[in-house]
Amino acid sequence: MQSRMQNPAVVLSDAMPAIQSLIKAVHSGGVEGQTLELVHLRVSQINGCSACVDGGVKSSRKAGVSDERLAVVAAWREAPYFTEPERAALELAEAATRLADRGDAVNDEVWDAAATHFDEKQLAAIVLMIGVTNLFNRLNATTRQIAGAWG
Repeated sequence: MQSRMQNPAVVLSDAMPAIQSLIKAVHSGGVEGQTLELVHLRVSQINGCSACVDGGVKSSRKAGVSDERLAVVAAWREAPYFTEPERAALELAEAATRLADRGDAVNDEVWDAAATHFDEKQLAAIVLMIGVTNLFNRLNATTRQIAGAWG
């Protein structure tokens, strides 16, 4: 496989600093780093973005996520390795990523479960992480970015 072009966020020089500022804001929202990394990884798995899955596994490890948890994040509902807050964040991530799959994609039950574990600032961070991840997934998949090619 070969990339079609450089990542668009690199091609347009003003894009990457803006995205990095957004990511910095996400990490200042008070959500545990492991939770944010699991959200990023799960969204990337759903979207089939190999570059982001690869990067997500690496950044999850750096954040302290165990290999045991990384191996089953795609099947988190059936695995005993995730906390209730992580489960709520993962469910929100899946719902917000699969907006077209049902009419009320992020229904009250999904939202309320997340709001039970996270305050408004933390929810903002999780929702922004979901959005930024979906952005990168779309940029990378469209331009066929290669897993492992980014530092």
